[in-house]
Amino acid sequence: MFIDLLRKRRSIRQFFEQPVEKEKIDLLVEAMLRSPSSRGFNPWEFVVVKDPGVIGDLALAKAHGSSFMKNAPLAIVVLADPGRCDVWVEDCSIAALIIHLAAADLGLGSCWIQLRMREHKSGVSAEEYVKKLLGQQDKLVVEAMIAIGYPKEQKAGHPLSTLPYEKVSYVD
Repeated sequence: MFIDLLRKRRSIRQFFEQPVEKEKIDLLVEAMLRSPSSRGFNPWEFVVVKDPGVIGDLALAKAHGSSFMKNAPLAIVVLADPGRCDVWVEDCSIAALIIHLAAADLGLGSCWIQLRMREHKSGVSAEEYVKKLLGQQDKLVVEAMIAIGYPKEQKAGHPLSTLPYEKVSYVD
């Protein structure tokens, strides 16, 4: 059941040095291309990165919170064309979540690295750094990167008792 997948999924930042099989990458690609999009505009674009050198360079995208990516055997960069629709941030976020859930369903670990509005270093944005590294068009913006691989760490799901139920209200 889907709820079981949600109950066990956690962000994973340590990966075995084991490549992700082409069949699993193909399923991740299919899943992200099936992501819901406002009015079907699909403003997102994706770059699937398997090259360890490029992944290592992507791990340097921002000062804090991206270095763990250097050990991931697979990275997916989520970009968008903001000219296609005004809710590209939401559409990209949904696509990134679909990638996480598909990865977990395939027995892979993953972790989101948020890049939008983050700094690389000395006045260069993380987005500019990643776009230059990947040779992406100026019209595109970078939302996030996702590190993916076979989990080297095992984390239990969050217990039901720790969920913030106080953040839910009901109107009957």
